[in-house]
Amino acid sequence: MAVFVALGAFLMTLAGGWTAQRVTDRRHLVLGLAGGLMLGVVGLDLLPEALEAAGTEVHGVPAALLLFVAGFLLAHMVERLLAARQAAHGAEEKNGRTPEVGLTAAAAMVGHSAMDGIAIGAAFQVGGGMGAAVALAVIAHDFADGFNTYTITSLYGNARRRAILMLFADAAAPVVGAASTLFFTIPEQALGCYLGFFGGALLYLAAAEILPEAHHEHPAGSTLLATVAGAAFIWLVVGVAG
Repeated sequence: MAVFVALGAFLMTLAGGWTAQRVTDRRHLVLGLAGGLMLGVVGLDLLPEALEAAGTEVHGVPAALLLFVAGFLLAHMVERLLAARQAAHGAEEKNGRTPEVGLTAAAAMVGHSAMDGIAIGAAFQVGGGMGAAVALAVIAHDFADGFNTYTITSLYGNARRRAILMLFADAAAPVVGAASTLFFTIPEQALGCYLGFFGGALLYLAAAEILPEAHHEHPAGSTLLATVAGAAFIWLVVGVAG
């Protein structure tokens, strides 16, 4: 049952990536919307789940928040190191962006989607009602995952073929994750820590890369509205799923 439900996430992810491809003439709006979706996913979905699941504190601070900061800092370090290496070797760069950063970020999205699939499978092990609730939340926000995976990969100068490849990998990941729960389960605390870490990396990409790029050439009110709409959409999804 969990694997069948995860097929819905597969289709929704592809729908999000297809949408990102079709609106290339409104790139600033695409990026603004992607930034809002990422902000909403982190603040309204990932962090609350991480804080609830991780539970424990380290020196007075929730473990999920410590890993959130670690994820943010690691994303910043990876981007700076890749950019410095490319500058040192005089490698070709497109639009001032390092393609490896886009691939790394997309790979993190794929890993997150696999964990979404594991969450679906684990929820169905608890009961059908719990599985249905988790599946609804995952399927709804996988549209944003597909949208963001294609956008991030393309933003950093990767060819369209690579962006589509990462999109399909992201779409297949929930199915693989759900299937894996037929063989093992993941401790709730470990899942919460992972979500906190991933949330920090995702927020860095949204705040330091996606949103500044969205406003670089088109500092219009419509771009800001797209960002607000993206965050509001995730709020609506979380509210309906809850």
